[in-house]
Amino acid sequence: MNILVLISNVPDTTTKIRFVGDNTAFDDIGIQWIINPWDELALTRAMELKEAGEIEKITVANVGTKATEPTLRKALAVGADEAIRINAEANDAYFVAKQLAEVASDYDIILAGIEASDYNGSAVGGMLAEILDFNSVSAVSGLNIEDGELIVNREIDGGVQILTIGAPVVCIVQKGIAKEPRIPAMRGIMMARKKPLNVVDPVTVEDRTSFESFELPPPKAACIMVEEDNAQDLITLLHEEAKVI
Repeated sequence: MNILVLISNVPDTTTKIRFVGDNTAFDDIGIQWIINPWDELALTRAMELKEAGEIEKITVANVGTKATEPTLRKALAVGADEAIRINAEANDAYFVAKQLAEVASDYDIILAGIEASDYNGSAVGGMLAEILDFNSVSAVSGLNIEDGELIVNREIDGGVQILTIGAPVVCIVQKGIAKEPRIPAMRGIMMARKKPLNVVDPVTVEDRTSFESFELPPPKAACIMVEEDNAQDLITLLHEEAKVI
């Protein structure tokens, strides 16, 4: 089986977000870009399956400009065999799904993070499955392969659902799919330079959404300290300020 892992290029989760142009555009100056954490865990699980002999080749893919290539190279350093970059700005979930569908149809398993840590749209994986007419499973926290079939664990209210499903399939994965992301070793970083990174021209697709402006959340209120033996003041603050009682 061959597996495709979708890789989103996102700002480091510790980044202080700024906007420019009267809050109409994200300021990417000085931003450290990383693999989306959910995609990173998906790649880790793909590596584990390959090491177990269940997967022949791992490909990673994203929609992005040349600026996203260091993120793809990191995925190659972790252990992916090849990368695909569709040369376009990833501004819209539908646009991204349509572009990925052009390169994803020949894979047995597609792994997509449940969301990206920048816009938290949670849409690309489901859209891609619909466009390709593939089986789709969401909220995947466990993935194994037995006798050519996928055994999938899904988190549901009050427990875990276990499904058996055949390929081709899009698995939309969440935390739990792997314990810890792989850290590239020096050998992997050197080998990544020689692995293929194929650049594909985008197809013509019209964006379905656009952004007019962005707004930062209001700053947090100052912390109020209460003496440990002053329960009455704490109750008053919870009632009148926090309004939780």
